Amino acid sequence: MSIFPYMLGSQPVYGDTPRTLQTPNLFQAINSALDHALRTDERTLVFGEDVAFGGVFRCSMNLAKDFGSERVFNTPLSEQGIVGFAIGCAAQGMKPIAEIQFADYVYPAFDQLVNEAAKWRYREGATGGNIGGMVVRMPCGSVGHGALYHSQSPESLFTHIPGLRIVMPRSPAQAKGLLLASIACNDPVLFLEPKVLYRAAVEQVPMEAYELPLSQAEVVKEGKEVTIVSYGQPLYLCSSAIAAAEKDFGISIELVDLRTLYPWDRETVLQSVQKTGRAIVVHESMVNAGVGAEVAATIQEGAFLRLEAPVQRLGGWATHMGLVFERFNIPDATRIYDAIKRTVEY
Repeated sequence: MSIFPYMLGSQPVYGDTPRTLQTPNLFQAINSALDHALRTDERTLVFGEDVAFGGVFRCSMNLAKDFGSERVFNTPLSEQGIVGFAIGCAAQGMKPIAEIQFADYVYPAFDQLVNEAAKWRYREGATGGNIGGMVVRMPCGSVGHGALYHSQSPESLFTHIPGLRIVMPRSPAQAKGLLLASIACNDPVLFLEPKVLYRAAVEQVPMEAYELPLSQAEVVKEGKEVTIVSYGQPLYLCSSAIAAAEKDFGISIELVDLRTLYPWDRETVLQSVQKTGRAIVVHESMVNAGVGAEVAATIQEGAFLRLEAPVQRLGGWATHMGLVFERFNIPDATRIYDAIKRTVEY
Protein backbone atom coordinates (compact mmCIF):
# COMPACT_ATOMS: atom_id res chain seq x y z
CA MET A 1 0.00 0.00 0.00
CA SER A 2 1.18 3.48 -0.79
CA ILE A 3 1.78 5.83 2.14
CA PHE A 4 -0.13 8.41 0.12
CA PRO A 5 -3.80 7.41 0.34
CA TYR A 6 -4.93 9.46 -2.67
CA MET A 7 -2.59 7.45 -4.90
CA LEU A 8 -4.41 4.18 -4.44
CA GLY A 9 -6.74 4.79 -7.35
CA SER A 10 -4.10 6.23 -9.67
CA GLN A 11 -2.76 3.08 -11.28
CA PRO A 12 -2.28 3.09 -15.06
CA VAL A 13 -5.15 1.81 -17.16
CA TYR A 14 -4.40 -1.32 -19.17
CA GLY A 15 -7.74 -2.21 -20.77
CA ASP A 16 -8.80 -5.83 -20.45
CA THR A 17 -5.32 -7.35 -20.59
CA PRO A 18 -4.52 -9.31 -17.39
CA ARG A 19 -1.46 -8.02 -15.56
CA THR A 20 0.84 -9.69 -13.06
CA LEU A 21 1.34 -7.34 -10.13
CA GLN A 22 4.14 -6.93 -7.65
CA THR A 23 4.57 -4.47 -4.78
CA PRO A 24 8.00 -2.84 -5.12
CA ASN A 25 9.22 0.37 -3.59
CA LEU A 26 10.41 3.20 -5.81
CA PHE A 27 14.01 2.11 -6.36
CA GLN A 28 12.88 -1.42 -7.19
CA ALA A 29 10.36 -0.07 -9.73
CA ILE A 30 13.16 1.92 -11.39
CA ASN A 31 15.31 -1.20 -11.42
CA SER A 32 12.47 -3.08 -13.12
CA ALA A 33 12.18 -0.39 -15.81
CA LEU A 34 15.93 -0.46 -16.45
CA ASP A 35 15.88 -4.25 -16.64
CA HIS A 36 13.09 -4.15 -19.22
CA ALA A 37 14.87 -1.53 -21.33
CA LEU A 38 18.08 -3.55 -21.36
CA ARG A 39 16.28 -6.82 -22.03
CA THR A 40 14.20 -5.62 -24.96
CA ASP A 41 16.65 -3.39 -26.84
CA GLU A 42 20.30 -4.31 -27.23
CA ARG A 43 21.10 -0.65 -27.96
CA THR A 44 20.36 0.26 -24.33
CA LEU A 45 23.30 1.14 -22.09
CA VAL A 46 23.27 1.99 -18.37
CA PHE A 47 26.28 3.77 -16.91
CA GLY A 48 27.45 6.19 -14.23
CA GLU A 49 29.51 6.33 -11.08
CA ASP A 50 29.25 3.00 -9.18
CA VAL A 51 26.36 1.86 -11.38
CA ALA A 52 27.89 -1.59 -11.94
CA PHE A 53 27.76 -2.20 -8.19
CA GLY A 54 24.09 -1.26 -8.01
CA GLY A 55 24.52 2.45 -7.39
CA VAL A 56 24.35 4.34 -4.11
CA PHE A 57 20.60 3.73 -3.89
CA ARG A 58 20.65 0.24 -5.50
CA CYS A 59 18.62 1.29 -8.54
CA SER A 60 20.90 -0.64 -10.91
CA MET A 61 21.29 -3.67 -8.65
CA ASN A 62 22.11 -6.95 -10.49
CA LEU A 63 21.95 -5.33 -13.93
CA ALA A 64 25.69 -5.68 -14.62
CA LYS A 65 25.51 -9.35 -13.64
CA ASP A 66 22.56 -9.98 -15.94
CA PHE A 67 23.64 -7.92 -18.97
CA GLY A 68 27.40 -7.73 -18.76
CA SER A 69 30.00 -5.03 -18.32
CA GLU A 70 29.73 -3.81 -21.93
CA ARG A 71 26.15 -2.62 -21.34
CA VAL A 72 26.14 -1.74 -17.61
CA PHE A 73 29.35 -0.16 -16.42
CA ASN A 74 31.04 2.34 -14.15
CA THR A 75 32.42 5.63 -15.43
CA PRO A 76 35.11 8.01 -14.16
CA LEU A 77 34.02 10.63 -11.65
CA SER A 78 33.22 13.20 -14.32
CA GLU A 79 29.65 14.39 -14.74
CA GLN A 80 30.59 16.37 -17.84
CA GLY A 81 32.14 13.23 -19.28
CA ILE A 82 29.14 11.06 -18.38
CA VAL A 83 26.66 13.33 -20.14
CA GLY A 84 28.97 14.03 -23.07
CA PHE A 85 29.44 10.29 -23.59
CA ALA A 86 25.64 9.81 -23.41
CA ILE A 87 25.10 12.45 -26.09
CA GLY A 88 27.62 10.77 -28.38
CA CYS A 89 26.06 7.35 -27.84
CA ALA A 90 22.57 8.65 -28.57
CA ALA A 91 23.77 10.44 -31.69
CA GLN A 92 25.04 7.09 -32.97
CA GLY A 93 21.71 5.36 -32.38
CA MET A 94 22.28 3.91 -28.93
CA LYS A 95 19.84 4.30 -26.00
CA PRO A 96 22.02 5.60 -23.15
CA ILE A 97 20.64 5.85 -19.62
CA ALA A 98 23.18 7.84 -17.64
CA GLU A 99 23.13 8.30 -13.89
CA ILE A 100 24.38 11.35 -12.04
CA GLN A 101 25.00 10.01 -8.56
CA PHE A 102 23.36 13.01 -6.88
CA ALA A 103 21.54 15.87 -8.59
CA ASP A 104 23.84 18.22 -6.67
CA TYR A 105 26.69 17.09 -8.95
CA VAL A 106 24.99 17.81 -12.27
CA TYR A 107 26.36 21.34 -12.58
CA PRO A 108 29.65 20.39 -14.31
CA ALA A 109 27.44 18.76 -16.98
CA PHE A 110 25.25 21.86 -17.38
CA ASP A 111 27.02 22.95 -20.57
CA GLN A 112 26.64 19.51 -22.16
CA LEU A 113 22.93 19.38 -21.32
CA VAL A 114 22.04 22.95 -22.27
CA ASN A 115 24.37 23.67 -25.19
CA GLU A 116 24.53 20.21 -26.74
CA ALA A 117 21.73 17.83 -25.70
CA ALA A 118 18.94 20.41 -25.74
CA LYS A 119 19.94 21.85 -29.12
CA TRP A 120 20.67 18.65 -30.99
CA ARG A 121 17.34 18.00 -32.73
CA TYR A 122 16.81 21.74 -33.44
CA ARG A 123 20.26 21.98 -34.98
CA GLU A 124 19.70 18.90 -37.15
CA GLY A 125 16.62 20.48 -38.73
CA ALA A 126 15.03 18.46 -41.52
CA THR A 127 17.66 15.71 -41.37
CA GLY A 128 15.63 13.90 -38.72
CA GLY A 129 18.64 13.55 -36.44
CA ASN A 130 17.93 13.40 -32.73
CA ILE A 131 19.32 12.02 -29.51
CA GLY A 132 16.05 10.50 -28.37
CA GLY A 133 16.41 7.68 -25.90
CA MET A 134 19.00 9.63 -23.93
CA VAL A 135 17.91 9.73 -20.31
CA VAL A 136 19.87 11.26 -17.45
CA ARG A 137 18.69 9.94 -14.08
CA MET A 138 19.56 11.71 -10.87
CA PRO A 139 18.47 11.38 -7.21
CA CYS A 140 17.32 14.74 -5.88
CA GLY A 141 15.88 16.48 -2.86
CA SER A 142 16.21 16.52 0.88
CA VAL A 143 16.54 13.53 3.17
CA GLY A 144 16.98 15.56 6.36
CA HIS A 145 20.75 15.22 6.64
CA GLY A 146 22.22 15.81 3.19
CA ALA A 147 23.38 19.37 3.83
CA LEU A 148 25.05 21.51 1.17
CA TYR A 149 25.95 18.87 -1.41
CA HIS A 150 23.40 16.08 -1.12
CA SER A 151 20.00 17.76 -0.75
CA GLN A 152 19.52 20.05 -3.73
CA SER A 153 16.58 20.16 -6.13
CA PRO A 154 17.91 21.79 -9.31
CA GLU A 155 14.98 21.04 -11.61
CA SER A 156 13.96 24.67 -12.19
CA LEU A 157 17.37 25.46 -13.72
CA PHE A 158 16.54 23.12 -16.61
CA THR A 159 12.89 24.03 -17.11
CA HIS A 160 14.05 27.18 -18.89
CA ILE A 161 15.66 25.15 -21.68
CA PRO A 162 13.69 24.13 -24.80
CA GLY A 163 14.66 20.69 -26.04
CA LEU A 164 14.91 19.04 -22.63
CA ARG A 165 12.10 17.20 -20.90
CA ILE A 166 12.13 17.30 -17.10
CA VAL A 167 10.28 14.53 -15.27
CA MET A 168 9.81 13.74 -11.57
CA PRO A 169 7.73 10.76 -10.37
CA ARG A 170 5.91 10.52 -7.06
CA SER A 171 5.58 6.76 -6.53
CA PRO A 172 6.74 3.33 -7.75
CA ALA A 173 4.02 2.83 -10.39
CA GLN A 174 4.57 6.34 -11.69
CA ALA A 175 8.35 5.92 -11.73
CA LYS A 176 8.29 2.77 -13.85
CA GLY A 177 5.79 4.07 -16.39
CA LEU A 178 7.35 7.52 -16.71
CA LEU A 179 10.89 6.15 -16.98
CA LEU A 180 9.94 3.75 -19.77
CA ALA A 181 8.16 6.60 -21.57
CA SER A 182 11.27 8.76 -21.15
CA ILE A 183 13.47 6.06 -22.67
CA ALA A 184 11.10 5.85 -25.65
CA CYS A 185 10.97 9.63 -26.11
CA ASN A 186 12.67 11.38 -29.05
CA ASP A 187 13.91 14.16 -26.76
CA PRO A 188 16.62 13.97 -24.10
CA VAL A 189 15.02 13.57 -20.68
CA LEU A 190 16.23 14.54 -17.22
CA PHE A 191 14.59 12.09 -14.86
CA LEU A 192 14.77 13.33 -11.27
CA GLU A 193 14.07 10.81 -8.50
CA PRO A 194 13.20 12.06 -4.98
CA LYS A 195 15.66 9.97 -3.02
CA VAL A 196 13.72 10.20 0.23
CA LEU A 197 11.01 8.14 -1.51
CA TYR A 198 13.26 5.31 -2.71
CA ARG A 199 12.30 3.14 0.26
CA ALA A 200 9.40 5.12 1.71
CA ALA A 201 6.44 3.52 -0.05
CA VAL A 202 5.33 0.45 -1.94
CA GLU A 203 2.35 -0.02 -4.19
CA GLN A 204 1.10 -2.48 -6.76
CA VAL A 205 3.06 -2.21 -9.98
CA PRO A 206 2.65 -4.41 -13.07
CA MET A 207 5.65 -6.64 -13.75
CA GLU A 208 5.09 -6.09 -17.48
CA ALA A 209 6.24 -2.96 -19.26
CA TYR A 210 3.95 0.04 -19.62
CA GLU A 211 4.32 3.75 -20.32
CA LEU A 212 2.67 6.77 -18.76
CA PRO A 213 2.29 9.88 -20.93
CA LEU A 214 4.89 12.60 -20.61
CA SER A 215 3.77 16.23 -20.27
CA GLN A 216 0.41 15.16 -18.87
CA ALA A 217 -0.49 16.12 -15.31
CA GLU A 218 -2.74 13.95 -13.18
CA VAL A 219 -5.54 15.00 -10.85
CA VAL A 220 -4.89 12.60 -7.98
CA LYS A 221 -7.72 13.99 -5.84
CA GLU A 222 -10.69 16.02 -7.00
CA GLY A 223 -12.01 19.03 -5.10
CA LYS A 224 -14.12 22.17 -5.46
CA GLU A 225 -12.69 25.06 -3.42
CA VAL A 226 -8.88 25.02 -3.75
CA THR A 227 -6.36 23.61 -6.25
CA ILE A 228 -2.94 22.51 -4.99
CA VAL A 229 -0.34 21.88 -7.69
CA SER A 230 2.78 19.96 -6.75
CA TYR A 231 5.13 17.15 -7.80
CA GLY A 232 7.45 14.59 -6.24
CA GLN A 233 7.86 14.21 -2.50
CA PRO A 234 5.81 17.29 -1.42
CA LEU A 235 2.66 15.58 -2.69
CA TYR A 236 2.76 13.46 0.46
CA LEU A 237 2.94 16.58 2.63
CA CYS A 238 0.10 18.12 0.63
CA SER A 239 -1.96 15.00 1.30
CA SER A 240 -1.54 15.36 5.06
CA ALA A 241 -2.32 19.08 4.97
CA ILE A 242 -5.39 18.50 2.79
CA ALA A 243 -6.80 15.89 5.16
CA ALA A 244 -6.49 18.29 8.11
CA ALA A 245 -7.78 21.36 6.24
CA GLU A 246 -10.81 19.59 4.81
CA LYS A 247 -11.75 18.43 8.28
CA ASP A 248 -11.23 21.83 9.90
CA PHE A 249 -12.69 24.09 7.19
CA GLY A 250 -15.37 21.90 5.64
CA ILE A 251 -14.01 22.31 2.11
CA SER A 252 -12.82 20.00 -0.66
CA ILE A 253 -9.37 20.46 -2.17
CA GLU A 254 -8.13 19.31 -5.55
CA LEU A 255 -4.59 17.95 -5.81
CA VAL A 256 -2.72 17.96 -9.14
CA ASP A 257 0.58 16.19 -9.79
CA LEU A 258 2.52 17.82 -12.64
CA ARG A 259 4.69 14.71 -13.19
CA THR A 260 6.45 16.41 -16.15
CA LEU A 261 7.87 19.81 -15.18
CA TYR A 262 8.77 20.84 -18.71
CA PRO A 263 7.00 20.96 -21.06
CA TRP A 264 4.23 20.92 -18.46
CA ASP A 265 0.48 20.41 -18.75
CA ARG A 266 -1.00 23.91 -18.58
CA GLU A 267 -4.46 22.79 -19.67
CA THR A 268 -5.09 20.46 -16.75
CA VAL A 269 -3.90 23.03 -14.22
CA LEU A 270 -5.98 25.84 -15.72
CA GLN A 271 -9.11 23.69 -15.91
CA SER A 272 -8.71 22.87 -12.24
CA VAL A 273 -8.18 26.48 -11.13
CA GLN A 274 -11.05 27.76 -13.28
CA LYS A 275 -13.23 25.33 -11.35
CA THR A 276 -11.93 26.03 -7.83
CA GLY A 277 -10.96 29.73 -8.06
CA ARG A 278 -7.99 29.31 -5.71
CA ALA A 279 -4.50 27.94 -6.29
CA ILE A 280 -1.44 26.99 -4.26
CA VAL A 281 1.79 25.70 -5.81
CA VAL A 282 4.10 23.60 -3.63
CA HIS A 283 7.61 22.36 -4.37
CA GLU A 284 10.76 21.54 -2.45
CA SER A 285 13.21 23.53 -4.58
CA MET A 286 13.83 27.21 -3.81
CA VAL A 287 10.79 29.41 -4.28
CA ASN A 288 12.89 32.07 -6.05
CA ALA A 289 12.42 31.54 -9.83
CA GLY A 290 11.17 28.04 -9.16
CA VAL A 291 8.66 25.91 -11.04
CA GLY A 292 5.93 27.53 -8.96
CA ALA A 293 6.70 30.94 -10.41
CA GLU A 294 5.91 29.75 -13.93
CA VAL A 295 2.79 27.90 -12.81
CA ALA A 296 1.55 30.91 -10.86
CA ALA A 297 2.16 33.26 -13.80
CA THR A 298 0.31 30.92 -16.15
CA ILE A 299 -2.65 30.73 -13.76
CA GLN A 300 -2.74 34.54 -13.51
CA GLU A 301 -2.78 34.82 -17.29
CA GLY A 302 -5.26 32.03 -17.98
CA ALA A 303 -7.65 32.08 -15.03
CA PHE A 304 -7.45 35.62 -13.62
CA LEU A 305 -11.17 36.36 -13.79
CA ARG A 306 -11.97 33.17 -11.88
CA LEU A 307 -9.53 33.74 -9.02
CA GLU A 308 -10.98 34.37 -5.57
CA ALA A 309 -7.55 34.82 -3.94
CA PRO A 310 -3.95 35.45 -5.00
CA VAL A 311 -2.00 32.42 -6.17
CA GLN A 312 0.33 31.27 -3.41
CA ARG A 313 3.76 29.68 -3.85
CA LEU A 314 5.39 27.49 -1.24
CA GLY A 315 8.94 26.27 -1.76
CA GLY A 316 12.28 25.97 -0.10
CA TRP A 317 13.67 29.17 1.32
CA ALA A 318 16.18 31.01 -0.88
CA THR A 319 19.20 29.83 1.06
CA HIS A 320 21.65 26.97 1.00
CA MET A 321 20.73 23.74 2.74
CA GLY A 322 22.34 23.92 6.16
CA LEU A 323 22.72 20.52 7.83
CA VAL A 324 21.18 21.39 11.21
CA PHE A 325 18.32 23.41 9.69
CA GLU A 326 17.53 21.24 6.66
CA ARG A 327 14.10 20.20 7.85
CA PHE A 328 13.13 23.85 8.38
CA ASN A 329 14.20 24.84 4.89
CA ILE A 330 11.59 23.00 2.84
CA PRO A 331 7.77 23.11 3.02
CA ASP A 332 6.13 20.90 5.59
CA ALA A 333 2.48 19.96 6.18
CA THR A 334 2.05 22.86 8.63
CA ARG A 335 3.17 25.49 6.09
CA ILE A 336 0.87 23.98 3.47
CA TYR A 337 -2.05 23.92 5.94
CA ASP A 338 -1.44 27.59 6.78
CA ALA A 339 -1.40 28.46 3.06
CA ILE A 340 -4.75 26.72 2.59
CA LYS A 341 -6.17 28.66 5.55
CA ARG A 342 -4.93 31.99 4.17
CA THR A 343 -6.36 31.21 0.76
CA VAL A 344 -9.85 30.21 1.87
CA GLU A 345 -10.07 33.14 4.31
CA TYR A 346 -8.84 35.77 1.83
